[in-house]
Amino acid sequence: MRAVIQRVKSASVSINNLVRAEIKKGLLIFLGIGLEDNDADINWLTNKIINLRIFDDQNGMMNLSMIDLDAEAMIISQFTLHAQTKKGNRPSYNKAASQELAVPIYKKFVKQMECHLPGKISSGIFGANMKVDLTNNGPVTIIIDTKNRE
Repeated sequence: MRAVIQRVKSASVSINNLVRAEIKKGLLIFLGIGLEDNDADINWLTNKIINLRIFDDQNGMMNLSMIDLDAEAMIISQFTLHAQTKKGNRPSYNKAASQELAVPIYKKFVKQMECHLPGKISSGIFGANMKVDLTNNGPVTIIIDTKNRE
């Protein structure tokens, strides 16, 4: 799984010009699911995200996690995070999971986040053409790949 995590002051997702979900202070998580992703990836990534200390404490230092602040999260599926650009100029998505494989993993990830966080968890609709609006806070953007746990 690959995630691009952005600390936001606010975010919303619209589908067909209707706001589907919105959050205030928290994390916007773009989630790409690969062919080999499984429950171990879900568990590791969930734990990593909810414990990331990327929110400011009273001294302006990034020492607080989502759990510390009851922060909200919005999770948006994004298969393009698995784009392969090594050869040519047209990205290949061969390593992205098909919808049949990805949807159950996506739903498990959202459920896992809901189980671990007291704050509001929102999501888009898997596979929909979504318009995401956000106000990045910092900006703070973190990229995580469960297959490359650095």
